[in-house]
Amino acid sequence: MTEHVVADADEISDGERIIAQIEGREIGIFRKDGEYHAFLNWCPHQGGPACEGTISGTNESTFDRDSLELEVCWENEGNVLNCPWHGWEFDLKSGDCLAPRDDQLPTYPVKTRDGELVVEL
Repeated sequence: MTEHVVADADEISDGERIIAQIEGREIGIFRKDGEYHAFLNWCPHQGGPACEGTISGTNESTFDRDSLELEVCWENEGNVLNCPWHGWEFDLKSGDCLAPRDDQLPTYPVKTRDGELVVEL
């Protein structure tokens, strides 16, 4: 792996992101709860720019077969990345797809060193 300085660490506020070009790839670097996470800006669904999507939450629902009651709750506000093309949802810290699939955004190690953000490819 090679390391690439992409920005000063304090350029990204908590809950924000930058998109960096590294070796011909667009990488989204997110700061969440003081930690940095880096993903390829590519949705595994149809190749959309997943890292440019909104950061929000998701609906979680439960269905009671006996009473036929459906309960829908808004969960995980600020922890879900939505691909702008078709709304696929990904966990902002792991890149895991929240639909019942094994898809995941390609991830990269990211760290701070001497106040700079460093992504490893």
